[in-house]
Amino acid sequence: MDSVLASDRRYVRDTVRTAVKLLVVGHFAVGKTTFVGTLSEIRPLRTEERMTQAGALVDDLAGTPDKTTTTVAMDFGRLTLSDELVLYLFGTPGQSRFKRLWEDLARGALGALVLVDPNRLEHSFEVMDLLETHGLTYAVAVNQFDSAPVYPLQEVREALDLLPSTPLVTCDARDPISATRALIALVDHLLTPGQEYA
Repeated sequence: MDSVLASDRRYVRDTVRTAVKLLVVGHFAVGKTTFVGTLSEIRPLRTEERMTQAGALVDDLAGTPDKTTTTVAMDFGRLTLSDELVLYLFGTPGQSRFKRLWEDLARGALGALVLVDPNRLEHSFEVMDLLETHGLTYAVAVNQFDSAPVYPLQEVREALDLLPSTPLVTCDARDPISATRALIALVDHLLTPGQEYA
């Protein structure tokens, strides 16, 4: 029985000594649920619900005509990095009406990866303001949707008014290798704060 449990990926290994909580944040419909699901080694917890007519009065669907569901609490995934270290990924809701829930999820987090949509960069400011208010270190990943324009990263950095020390990368939230690189940018930044990124 023990050997069955040891090979069951639903359970954290007995050898794990350190668990790190990281947030995956961003505005509404930027790809947070997809990102967490792409990287999670377990079946991710999702709290997506169908969008209704009532929600249309408060959720800005501009730029997301095919969006039919939204996260109403959080996404959760797990990624084991070694025998002793595991990452817990918490995807936050993107709408401002979930701000209190977002603040609860931020408690105990070591840092955050901010996903941004190149078509709607201006929607990212509120999220980054929240992170700065809570003193959370973050990296930024431009989620390259299929139809999205591709801007030079320096232009995106200037548009988002990012500090030189804030990592900025591109990613495809659907691709495990690309998503992993974005997560590595955040972890590197957490391990070596103050490093400047061109």
